[in-house]
This record gives sequence, structure tokens and C-alpha cells, in this order.
Amino acid sequence: MTEIVKLSPSAKPLMQRIDWVKAAPFVYTIALFLAWELLVLALAMPQTVLPAPTRVFQAVVQYWSPIWKNSLQTLYTTTLGFIIAVVAGLAIGLFIGWSKTIYAGLYPLMVGFNAIPKVALVPILVIWFGIGTVPAVLTAFLISFFPIVVNVATGLATIEPETEDVLRALGARKMDIMLKVGIPRSMPYFFGSLKIAITLAFVGSVVSETVASNYGLGNMMSSAQSQFNVPLVFAGLLMLAVEGIAMYALMAWVEKRMTGWAHRSTMAN
Repeated sequence: MTEIVKLSPSAKPLMQRIDWVKAAPFVYTIALFLAWELLVLALAMPQTVLPAPTRVFQAVVQYWSPIWKNSLQTLYTTTLGFIIAVVAGLAIGLFIGWSKTIYAGLYPLMVGFNAIPKVALVPILVIWFGIGTVPAVLTAFLISFFPIVVNVATGLATIEPETEDVLRALGARKMDIMLKVGIPRSMPYFFGSLKIAITLAFVGSVVSETVASNYGLGNMMSSAQSQFNVPLVFAGLLMLAVEGIAMYALMAWVEKRMTGWAHRSTMAN
């Protein structure tokens, strides 16, 4: 009789043991930097136009102290503006979604306000609050709270009329319908919108810091640009990307923890 030999997991080829789904972000990131490096070398690009990734990492090490301090400032203004946007967006979204009349009346106004480029509001914020942290926080808030409002209001406004009729027939009040059906229904929309809002908050902070602050990555990159220190500009962009990815991952984790019940069919697959 032939004996069947079972290979231990350690004996399997390395390629089969790697979880490629989890490794994909790292593989693609390394591939991107490698392609970037080869492109700069092949075209002999001057660093004042497009610095190579190795030069950008050198700039990170060389200017680490100002990069770190300005990164913390940008993270602070972004997080503070985002927290205000979450509180205000949730409250306004619940108010707009409370009634179809309120939804029909206020939603067009919200769309019109959101259509205004937030960079156009920065000079007004500077006039009101001066140059510094406050305009950056408010710009992060203004640019990030609209997705939260829209998603919460949409979650409440999409309750089926049949469901409301049945609940009313059973004696439920408007408050009962909102608490038992409306708000739980809007939570997946709300937590899903956080991933969009946090990335927009970084945009708002950097835009404001570029023109209305003496601190932050936006101000640092603007100063570096005026000195033609392009590697430092790309180093600031790299730090923004790292912060954005970290905050996005945090919001995705919160969404999964808080609304896993809404994705149970996907998780089962």
C-alpha cells in the first residue's frame, strides 16, 4: 500500500502561505514607489520638478522635526474640525430627516451651500477670526459635515411608507418610529459617511493652512514651494497620505464594529 504523506504547513511553498489580500496594499505601494523611482531615473528628472522617492525619504529624515510638528498641528485641526462636523452633521441630519417637509425645504439649501468652494470662505474666516488655527478647524468642519448630513438625512428619509403605516396602526408615535426604525436604519449611512468626511477634513485643513496659518503641513509646503524645495513639498504630501490612510482605516474599523449587523450577509460570504 502506498503511504500518503501530508505536508506540514511550513513545508508548503511560501507563495501559497502568503495572504495576498492583506499583502496587496503593501505590494502595490512598493510597486508604485519603484515605478516612480525608475521613471525619474529614466527621464533624468531634476528634483525641482519631480524628486525621486529616495530623495523624498531623505527630506523626511532631514526635516523630520518641522515635519513632525506641522503634522501634529494638521492632525489636531483636522480631528477637531471633524469631531465638530460629526456632532453637527448628525444633529442637522436627524432634524432634516425628521419630516418630509423639512427635508424638502432645507435639503436644496444644503446643496447650494455645499456647492460653494470652501477655499472661497477662507478669506472671510480670516477676517472674522484672524490667521491661525480657528480658520483651519472651521474649514475642515465646513467641508466635511455635508456628507454626514446627507447620509443621515437619506437614511431617515428612505423609511418605507408601508412600515410607517403599520407602526402607526399599532399605535407608534413619530418619536417611536424615529427611535426604533429611523435612527437604527440611518446608522450604516452615518458610519459609512465618516470615511468620506475624514478625508475631506484633511483637504479643508490643508487648504486653510496654505493661505491662513503660520503652522501645519499646508503652511510648511507653501513655504517650501516658495523656496523651490520640492522634496520637502513631497515629504509633506507623504505625511498627509499617511495621516489620511490612518484616519480612514480608523473610521472603517469603527464602521465595522458599530454596523457589522448591517453587513452580516457580506460577512457570511
